[in-house]
Amino acid sequence: MNFSLPAVQFDAKLLRKYDQSVPRYTSYPPATELKPDFELLDFKAAIAVGNYKKTPLSLYCHIPFCETACYFCGCNTVITQRKEVAELYLDYMARNIRAYAELIDCARLVHQMHWGGGTPNYLSLKQVEKLWITLNNHFSFAPQAEISIEVNPRYLKREYVFFLKDLGFNRISFGIQDFNPQVQEAVNRIQPEAMLFNVMEWMREAGFESVNVDLIYGLPFQTLNTFRDTIHKTIALSPDRIAVFNFAYVPWLKPIQKRLPKEAMPQASVKLDILQMSIEELSANGYQFIGMDHFAKPNDELASAQRQGQLHRNFQGYTTKPESDLIGFGISSISMLYDVYVQNHKRLKDFYKAIDANVLPVERGVTLSQEDLIRRTVIMELMCQFQLSKYEFEEKYNLTFDRDFDDYFAAEICELKNLENDGLVRLSHNHIEVTPVGRLLIRNIASVFDTYLRQKKISIFSKAI
Repeated sequence: MNFSLPAVQFDAKLLRKYDQSVPRYTSYPPATELKPDFELLDFKAAIAVGNYKKTPLSLYCHIPFCETACYFCGCNTVITQRKEVAELYLDYMARNIRAYAELIDCARLVHQMHWGGGTPNYLSLKQVEKLWITLNNHFSFAPQAEISIEVNPRYLKREYVFFLKDLGFNRISFGIQDFNPQVQEAVNRIQPEAMLFNVMEWMREAGFESVNVDLIYGLPFQTLNTFRDTIHKTIALSPDRIAVFNFAYVPWLKPIQKRLPKEAMPQASVKLDILQMSIEELSANGYQFIGMDHFAKPNDELASAQRQGQLHRNFQGYTTKPESDLIGFGISSISMLYDVYVQNHKRLKDFYKAIDANVLPVERGVTLSQEDLIRRTVIMELMCQFQLSKYEFEEKYNLTFDRDFDDYFAAEICELKNLENDGLVRLSHNHIEVTPVGRLLIRNIASVFDTYLRQKKISIFSKAI
């Protein structure tokens, strides 16, 4: 299949109307549905099923350490300048890797691996190599595996970048957030412009296949003009992929965000102006809108996958890799198997305690029901392809032997008709199609099929825009 999506359209009135708290749908059910009363036998059984099917693997390694705290951060981090804590963590992480590897058929190939944090380049070169060897001793990597790492430009040297590439990493990403010095100071992340351009030059010299950068709008002291300057400088950097995230201000969940000057945060109307400008500028300079907040150059794998209808989504976001079993190592990391999700302990002491007791360091999990699997298919199809064939869906789940799609999802179809009246979707006998206006509100559209969201009493998700 090869199709080209029309350019995304911006409608400020509709964006204001649908500016609600909804999940990002890197999974369904969302990670908030993982519970502590989970049965570990379900996790082991799901691994066994993957072994039988020879399901490809995707690995995630969480390196939580940071020397200083970024006030906007919503990740699970450990702030320390005591480098020796990383050595102990890697020892326990190696035991975590071995414990999971004992359950997984060594013939299953790893098609994707990502190191995130925290700050993965908090590790020394020797420590990076140590973890790399541990992983390669326990897993087999496909020849064309996508192997990526996040880095913090402030703690990066040229030889470190080349070491990562020589070791086997082929994709790399770093956070810019904003080029403006006042914004950087407010969020406690000073990154001079010259530093960022030097880092990009090193990555290109080293020969990374893809370099990705992150921006965030909604931070203190941002204005339309200052963020336009950030967009222009980012375009000058010429990364392969750009993510423009809406800042999730959730101080009740992330107390570090209380250090931000709330009175200096841009108003909702300014944020909408920033978003519109960002889309227009990036599109005008050759970047293809992928979905939600992601852009890529037309020749990038992500853009090609979208044109071919081969885009996928997991806890790591949009990906080109087909459905695989995601296995997470380290604190707070999530493993995502076909019908089971689990998350490791979030605190170091709990993670260490579980491993010392020779049990899997799982804190919570969820086993998906058949209803969950059905709804996950709908949500992911909409999130990735922006359309859905009811007929193909009925064939997959044999709904024709019971009820057809419109009957099975009668309540959801009624709700979608309201969205159709606002121009977000087009409904036909066999298709649900997201319009160019609706693509920016895909989270809202997908949420129609989310039975868990209806039960939420408090806001725990970021705003859609």
